[in-house]
Amino acid sequence: MSRILFAALASPGHAFPMVPLAVAARAAGHDVWFAAGDHVHAALAGHGLRPFRPADAFYEIYPEDLAPELDRLAPDLVIHGWGLPGAAEAARRKGIRSVWHGAGRLFPDGIGFARPSMDLPHLDICPPSLQSPELTADRIPLRPVPYAEPGPQPTARRGPVPLVFLTMGTAFNTPEVLATALRGLAGLDATVIASTGHNTVEDEIPDNAMVRPWVAQAALLPVVDLVVHHGGSGTMLGALAHGVPQLILPQGADQFANADAVTRAGAGLRLDEATADGIAAAARLLLADRGGDHRAAARAIQREIAAMPSPAEVVGVLTGS
Repeated sequence: MSRILFAALASPGHAFPMVPLAVAARAAGHDVWFAAGDHVHAALAGHGLRPFRPADAFYEIYPEDLAPELDRLAPDLVIHGWGLPGAAEAARRKGIRSVWHGAGRLFPDGIGFARPSMDLPHLDICPPSLQSPELTADRIPLRPVPYAEPGPQPTARRGPVPLVFLTMGTAFNTPEVLATALRGLAGLDATVIASTGHNTVEDEIPDNAMVRPWVAQAALLPVVDLVVHHGGSGTMLGALAHGVPQLILPQGADQFANADAVTRAGAGLRLDEATADGIAAAARLLLADRGGDHRAAARAIQREIAAMPSPAEVVGVLTGS
């Protein structure tokens, strides 16, 4: 059995896409540790992934933070997120085999992250039809699996009217955009489930909406008819994994590029100027006849994702087991 160290930025958008592979490695009997800042430790510990904070790392991990842990754990393999060039450098200095783990599409220049180098293999969770052509390195496809909280998962059912899921993620989530989206969705003949995250919506909640701080997204995505969101990679890929069309309201970082990719594929629409009327019109179009051409395009990508190797299969490739 192998000793495997995962390392990620301490944010859900970067750490959680790596969890399915780490869980699969642990299930296969490998020794697994997870280096990250404290913010994501509770979720990682719930999956039995033995999280720890290298040195005094809060968000990013630098080579000097990880070097003593590599000596202590002596891993056979380091799997590091795209946002952690320091982990890649630390493994290189110690002569330990390492691979990048993507979080979605290769992020554009100028959004605050150094691009991952192309001299190492990349575990790529983005279906080829959506991936940036700039990712030219050794690509190991890995099926994206929507993140599920530790423990038993709740169940959700489709009702007599369409079901719409609204989320604006974490990093760029603002109460103003959430409130605007709720106003736009209020007039639909649909049930709206909204996840507010750390925000509180001060406006009156529409009669057709249920608003919660947290929603079990992995349990909800299989039964929704439309996802309205910010364009984060996790939500984008989660919706596509279930063939669900999406309305994207990009706010920053890689969200505009993600929205471009989804709209080019025909699997959704985007609104850069989010108004209640605009959201209502776009949502009605996407829900008409349960999505029509947009749903067909989303389901084509769903089939593409389903054909990608599972986390368990990729663990076997990485470890030769």
